Amino acid sequence: MQRIYFDNAATTPLDPVVLEAMMPYLTEKFGNPSSIYSYGREGRMAVESARKSVAKILNAHPAEIFFTSGGTESSNTAIYASVHDLGCRQIISSPIEHHATLHCIEHLHKRGEASLSFVKLLPNGHVDLADLEAQLAESTEKCLVTLMHANNEIGNILDIHAAGEICKKYGAIFHSDTVQTVGHFPFDLRNTPVHFITGAGHKFHGPKGVGILYINENIRISPFIQGGSQERNMRAGTENLYGIVGIAKALELATANFEKESAQIREIKLHMAELLKSQIAGVEFNGDPFGKSLYTVLNVSIPKTEKTEMILLNLDINHICASGGSACTSGVEQGSHVVRAIRNNPNQIAIRFSFSKYNTKAEVDQVVAKLKELI
Repeated sequence: MQRIYFDNAATTPLDPVVLEAMMPYLTEKFGNPSSIYSYGREGRMAVESARKSVAKILNAHPAEIFFTSGGTESSNTAIYASVHDLGCRQIISSPIEHHATLHCIEHLHKRGEASLSFVKLLPNGHVDLADLEAQLAESTEKCLVTLMHANNEIGNILDIHAAGEICKKYGAIFHSDTVQTVGHFPFDLRNTPVHFITGAGHKFHGPKGVGILYINENIRISPFIQGGSQERNMRAGTENLYGIVGIAKALELATANFEKESAQIREIKLHMAELLKSQIAGVEFNGDPFGKSLYTVLNVSIPKTEKTEMILLNLDINHICASGGSACTSGVEQGSHVVRAIRNNPNQIAIRFSFSKYNTKAEVDQVVAKLKELI
């Protein structure tokens, strides 16, 4: 049996067209973008043209786009800067953030640099915006609000405009981890009330190890990584030239084909949900999968039995890739902190299936048939 890859929220395969765009910078165009001779200038031009392309797609200014090593570095930069440079003394977040955010804010809290509180969640896993507003209204400190745009495990989507308007009303800094939505949805940053957003190339068929950080032009922060003057004095270190070319190309392709591909992927997700409902007893869906949700993610709970306890391992043995939670923690056996926060049921096992343009309905049929057999 050929391998079926249903873990695209963890990482996606590199698009051959992206690899083709990167190849010259892996081979003959290897100059350091900071060098002054033509070889280096060629690299510098590639970086700046990638920046312009990303800015245009997100409707931001090129001066607001910075390239990093990925979503984790982007979020850490924004969060540390909010506390160290922008004077935020209270952080308001949610218990279902990605660990790139959670561990960072917990670290600052432990060191006594900021107080920390979490917004309430509604039963379907959405953030309670009324509670966010109540917490901001009560606070006497300058606040950083950090809430992800779409959850990587259950797929729930935050109304980023509504959250941003609440932050604006109370003068809070707003950071949104948009790693699951950049490259999957259109953005219009000039008309979105947000100070920082993040992106990671490998979530939309680009290379790993390269990310985007948008910093609104109205704020000034100091670098997270000290050293040279790369990225307009904002991030030291020789630029990941081929990665930057790759992320810009991947974003361009994702945007050009958004309508067609998102409809096709949504159909695959709905097909799987229908099949699971009809074929597997006791199946339940986590979050708000048929409402405000990523079209790429379906998080399923099945009853815990002797047969299902090892379900991910058994799927793997049958060449099916899925996950129990975030890929960044899948080696850890305590289950998903996200599913636990919204539905703490020890008698259920959660599985996340996540899809891309390379998946088919036929693969869904095979996976559901195999699941039925294993259970």
